[in-house]
Amino acid sequence: MWWIYALLSALFAALTAIFAKVGIKGVDTDLATAIRTVVIIVIAWALVFIKGANVGISNLTKQNWTFLILSGCATGLSWICYFKALQLGKVSQVAPVDKLSVALAIVLAAVFLGESISLKTGIAAALIISGTLVLIF
Repeated sequence: MWWIYALLSALFAALTAIFAKVGIKGVDTDLATAIRTVVIIVIAWALVFIKGANVGISNLTKQNWTFLILSGCATGLSWICYFKALQLGKVSQVAPVDKLSVALAIVLAAVFLGESISLKTGIAAALIISGTLVLIF
């Protein structure tokens, strides 16, 4: 079941690039990011309340809060850089380079989380890195 959500995530990420490229034309990218963030906040909190997940907020630990806040900071910085890259470059170049994050996540998961990298996963990461380098240079 995880792969269905992963494929949907990829589809929505692709649509994000297309919609953003059109939406940021003539707009400051930080303003565009702020607008997009407000939309995401509304959707995310609506889902939390619809599902009744808001009762779990009192169970969050200091570690949960710390790493969720760090994740939010990383997401925000990623979006700011992504929108600026989209404004300056082509979607067909920016979106694939942005997906270098997949290979970086594999490496960082091995280093910081102790996840093992199988031969198949290592080859996939190497291909992503190679493809990124081809696009950049």
